[in-house]
Amino acid sequence: MAHHGNWWRYVAHDPEKDRPRVTRQLLVRVFGYARIYWRAVAISLAIIALISLIELLPPLLYRELIDNVLPNGEWGRLNLLALAMVSIPIVSGLLGVAQRYFNSRVGEGIIYDLRQELYEHLQRMSLRFFTHTKSGDIISRLNNDVVGAQGAIANTIPNLLTNIFTLVSTLAVMLTIEWRLTLLAVVVLPLFVLPARRVGLILREIRRKSMVLNADMSNAISETLNVNGALLVKTFGRGQHEMERFGKTNAEVRDIGIRQAMIGRWFFLGLSISGALGTALIYWVGGRFVLEDVITVGTIVAFAAYLGRLYGPISSLSNVPVEFARALVSFERVFEYLDMPVEIADKSDALELQSVHGDIRFEQVSFHYAVPEEHPLSSSNSAQSPGSNVSSPFLISSRPMALQALDFRVAPGELVALVGPSGAGKTTVTYLLPRLYDQTEGRILLDGHDLRDVTLESLARQIGMVTQETYLLHDTFAANLRYAKQDATQSEMEAACRAANIHDFIAGLPDGYQTLVGERGYRLSGGEKQRLAIARVILKDPRILILDEATAHLDSQSEALIQAALEPLFAGRTSFVIAHRLSTILAANKILVMSEGQLVEQGTHDELLALDGLYADLYRTQFREREKIAELVG
Repeated sequence: MAHHGNWWRYVAHDPEKDRPRVTRQLLVRVFGYARIYWRAVAISLAIIALISLIELLPPLLYRELIDNVLPNGEWGRLNLLALAMVSIPIVSGLLGVAQRYFNSRVGEGIIYDLRQELYEHLQRMSLRFFTHTKSGDIISRLNNDVVGAQGAIANTIPNLLTNIFTLVSTLAVMLTIEWRLTLLAVVVLPLFVLPARRVGLILREIRRKSMVLNADMSNAISETLNVNGALLVKTFGRGQHEMERFGKTNAEVRDIGIRQAMIGRWFFLGLSISGALGTALIYWVGGRFVLEDVITVGTIVAFAAYLGRLYGPISSLSNVPVEFARALVSFERVFEYLDMPVEIADKSDALELQSVHGDIRFEQVSFHYAVPEEHPLSSSNSAQSPGSNVSSPFLISSRPMALQALDFRVAPGELVALVGPSGAGKTTVTYLLPRLYDQTEGRILLDGHDLRDVTLESLARQIGMVTQETYLLHDTFAANLRYAKQDATQSEMEAACRAANIHDFIAGLPDGYQTLVGERGYRLSGGEKQRLAIARVILKDPRILILDEATAHLDSQSEALIQAALEPLFAGRTSFVIAHRLSTILAANKILVMSEGQLVEQGTHDELLALDGLYADLYRTQFREREKIAELVG
């Protein structure tokens, strides 16, 4: 499997060596998400500059009022100044509303783009990824981390530019008013800047740990507060244990939140003290200048007003590394998923299957599952450089091969029964056909085409599958059925349900086909879920059928009805059935007997009995006994 399939062979990097850095490559990638919104960004920047200029006017009005209007008793100019003082905040506020609109368009657009890209990438990931990744971690990346990443562009960057415009324009005006006081005000700037880098690094690491802990809490919630989890907890009496386990994680989230808040608070306290020191110096020296008639009272009042516009932006700019560091962690976590290569993907020249006959060949097919040595995406030790190639969390293990050198052919229209002990590899065979996994060695051919040479979508259209554990959406019966055929009519759905012996049950419900099946179908019995799943695959009308113990939860009467319904469905279609019932096995054209990942026998029922091998043993110890029990129960 030279293509697509070697991505899990890599070993996770040393987290200390690969600790993320703010690189040009990373920044280009981050700002790339804002590039398509450049018009809104440009308008927003223009408004920011205009607001900064307008807000420079009030201190100049204060100086004019104190130095000229009041001493000279100029009533007309007093009215004009009062009107200007009212108009400036109104105009500035309206411009702020407009700037907020364009900024929101950019921010929410980035959330949409980033979340959509991540969701689509995860949809392309193989089944292997989902079997080794906690659902809570995926949800956390799609929700918390995407929003956190968006904040860097929608909030941190606009605030940065606003503060730069304000700082530069304010310094320019202050220099024109009194350059000596301006230099004095600048003296305290190192007190703002120096602590910022250290605090930023600390808060960045705390932010990463906080995200990991929040993902752990999401996992605990998703695992225990759903139907399956609640049933497991209640039947094993583990409620108190789960409450204590959740309480521990919840406490860790609380504690790190307190630590983050306190570090930020101490940081801003230092900034406030620095600002107070600068203001005191200005009033002290400025007061001496007033007493010495160097400057006017209006000048020092205006200068004091500008100090707020000077130290405020400096404080914010000092905090930019902190805020950007927090957002950077979110980007890193999103990029970790986005940079994971897709294990199973279409080739650039993949063939689009139009129709198939169903001739299937396994040629020396071997396979083994990858297992996680350590899943870096669920650990705080998982930092990966967003611009680099992200190593996979999976390693090939030394566990035995799940399949070893399988070699067989199934002719079009044949019904094949897969039998063998638990863990023999029967389900693995059915997973390779729709390419839920790719084989490690060998080839699987469909009508002479290597499955890896055809498009995944066209292959999926040809295969209908009823898995061992039926999964139903928390939606209506109709919606679950139409998942197989979106444009299915009511009559088509009813015909499929009649064939699966489930129509009368659905029709007897108060809302019929519009009745909700409940979370994962938990309002239905096991047999009802199986029959609905079979109806769904009948509605799809595929050329290749895969039934993984599809009748395991049915009573003898329901099974007999479904077997009668499936018999014409099998006609002309290649079908694989993982069978534990003798009636299914006897109906098969070919029986494949699996043991420890190997195909040990194949043939018809009579041929295999004559061999007196594994199949004969299974027949004597399992199949025949189950048939007797079924007859007694029936």
